[in-house]
Amino acid sequence: MSTVTSHGDGSVESTLADGILTVWLNRPDAMNAFTIGQGEALIAALTGAADPGVRVVVLRGRGGNFSVGGDFKQLQELQRRGRTAMEPMFDNFRRACDLIGELPKPVVCAVEGYAMAGGFELLQVADIVVVHEGVKLADTHSNHAMVPGGGSTQRLPRVVGPQRAYAHILTGDRLTAAEAVAWGLAYRAFPAETFEDDVAALAAALAQKDPVALATTKRLLRSATERPLADGLAAEREAVLQHLSGGATDGMDEFVNRKRNP
Repeated sequence: MSTVTSHGDGSVESTLADGILTVWLNRPDAMNAFTIGQGEALIAALTGAADPGVRVVVLRGRGGNFSVGGDFKQLQELQRRGRTAMEPMFDNFRRACDLIGELPKPVVCAVEGYAMAGGFELLQVADIVVVHEGVKLADTHSNHAMVPGGGSTQRLPRVVGPQRAYAHILTGDRLTAAEAVAWGLAYRAFPAETFEDDVAALAAALAQKDPVALATTKRLLRSATERPLADGLAAEREAVLQHLSGGATDGMDEFVNRKRNP
């Protein structure tokens, strides 16, 4: 049994079932291009994901596409009105990206169809990215005389390395599913015929894991690129000792009491 919630102007919907919150970008006729309203709706949906009943968040796009980025029609209108009018489009997107990092639970992007510009930037924020074998990925800002405004210039070099990031952002060349996995942009590419089942299986597996352990691990992983290695290792040591001191033994008990090989 699942519940369906419409957020903001309806451009984002969410469904909750068995601890898995699936957040849908819901402007299929516009290939889920981002507007100010959709940014607000995504913030609302992700804020709701803090509910303790949610174990995993899966972010997807309706209509067979993830997102082609910012809505150029709205952006042109905002541009005519000046800088102040444009700011909420980028600020909302930034806040939504920040929330994905701040949530103490795994966020999976399940990407199919087109993920361009802002859509490509959004997937870079997820904890785990899985892609449909026919996906089309690219930061296409340079193809439209635009500058990335959703994080690509800062995140992509950290994810794929400087040379690949420079070349990709400056050329705007498309990436295949296999290239996304090879570059470290995606965890796995799933076949078309099993995509839905594979996404569901991944989310279900994550939902069965200890939420406190996952939250602590995610926090450590997120901070790994933001501080010196020695500081990160010290933080990891403190976190694992605190976790074990709090009585986290169920997983070890289960393992020790097994009568079969791990």
